[in-house]
Amino acid sequence: MNRSPLKFLAILLGVLMAAVLFSGLDDLPRAVRAQVDSERTALTAAQKQLSSARYEVTSEVQADPALFQSVMASREWPAQLEQDASALQTAARDMDELSLLEKANRRQDRQHVESLLLQESGLREQAVKGATAVQTEAAHWVDMKKRLPDTLQTMDRDYRAIHSFDFTPVAGTVQKAEGDWPQKKADLDARLSAMKSAIAQDGELWNSTAASRKAAEAGDFAHVEFGPLISAADALHNSAAGLPAKAGEVNTLSGQLYNSWDKVLVDMETRGQGTDRSYDQKVRTVTTHLADATAKTGDVTSDEKWVVVPQSTYRAEQNDLGMAIEHKSAGLYDIEADKVAQPAGFAYVAPPGQTNQYGYWDHSGGRDFWVFYGQYALMRDLLWNHNYRPLDRYEYDGYYSSRRIGQTYYGRDEASGGARYGTAGTATQERYSGSTFAKSGGFKDSQFASKSGGYRDSRFSSPNAKDPNADHSAKTFGSHPVTPQATPPSRSFRPSTPRPSVRPPSTGRSFGRRR
Repeated sequence: MNRSPLKFLAILLGVLMAAVLFSGLDDLPRAVRAQVDSERTALTAAQKQLSSARYEVTSEVQADPALFQSVMASREWPAQLEQDASALQTAARDMDELSLLEKANRRQDRQHVESLLLQESGLREQAVKGATAVQTEAAHWVDMKKRLPDTLQTMDRDYRAIHSFDFTPVAGTVQKAEGDWPQKKADLDARLSAMKSAIAQDGELWNSTAASRKAAEAGDFAHVEFGPLISAADALHNSAAGLPAKAGEVNTLSGQLYNSWDKVLVDMETRGQGTDRSYDQKVRTVTTHLADATAKTGDVTSDEKWVVVPQSTYRAEQNDLGMAIEHKSAGLYDIEADKVAQPAGFAYVAPPGQTNQYGYWDHSGGRDFWVFYGQYALMRDLLWNHNYRPLDRYEYDGYYSSRRIGQTYYGRDEASGGARYGTAGTATQERYSGSTFAKSGGFKDSQFASKSGGYRDSRFSSPNAKDPNADHSAKTFGSHPVTPQATPPSRSFRPSTPRPSVRPPSTGRSFGRRR
């Protein structure tokens, strides 16, 4: 057998192996070696930092044993620092092994090196964090002693403020609110009692520090319990600062009981494209303030503004145009507001046969209908968008049944068989025909789609409006239309009343808008 080819192949294989070796293909990756070098530097810095912290803490404790004798946490510091030092020693052993692996420079060790790096860096960070915490706490107590005279003065001032706090105004507010709204008595009493109990506890805390305060004022620091004294000073300061805020909170909650308010969704639109698209709602907040629970008149105010909302909120409420998306009745706190959409104004109607401060039921022409008192005409007009139609008993019964099971009530239009309220409702499309939503094609199938409140079949409409073959799509510019869902969704259960089907609106071209 000719050995020349075999000899040649052996030489070639050796050359290739040498080439691989010298090209670094079998070395640890450069990034891993750089990480080892970086961690070595960080470990050295951590060792110096731990040494400095131990020296500083030990020096402070030895310089003022009277101070730290009363600080219970200081008894745990030596053990904590020793634990941190032990962690760094383990990290140093890991670094020694890493140095050997770095020197061997074998790619096959990469996984082991990365594992050791993770372990070593964790130990280093743990040790530095623990030592720094001890060092900071020790320095805090040293600083507190330096500021002890000022602390005692502040402590005395805080105690006097607490002891002299005048409960008369807030107690009077609570007493009136409880008389008007008995269902809130337990809660308001509990809040007031909690404030008074806190003051009693502050008094006990003040008395418990009498000996330490006396020793500190005399400069007898050996008999000052610094830990309890400083902790008491902090507690009294927080209490003195918090008492007015707590009283203000109780006053605010009591005041909320005299207000009813509704947030009515009166317009909506989307602007932009893709990730730049914004979702806007125009919300009208109608607030009625009552002087007392049985007041026959109230002060009505309103505020209306556009707000940008998350897409999820916009989508969840896009079928609720003209609805009260939030309602808060008098006698409740703001946080107790009902957030299930409902036809605006229905919440102020009393059950059939009953009256309330807002109105009464009347009978005429063979039907029962609700009548608002004249003094609430402004509230009524704001909630019904200046287009109030007397509310029949059958509508109230449907509304009441839906609310009882937590369901949004959209009503039923007898003529069309569809909804009366919400975005797809006939009453809403009439009341909000001048909205940006309507003008941008939101009510495409409605007779009010492209006009500001006009009637297509009215004698005042243009000949073109009456022409069934004419283009009745929106002609205004300002937003991209929203496509209402064919059926307004129930908030909790499937609606019991039929819903109208709504074709998707035509798409308008948008260049801007005016408000």
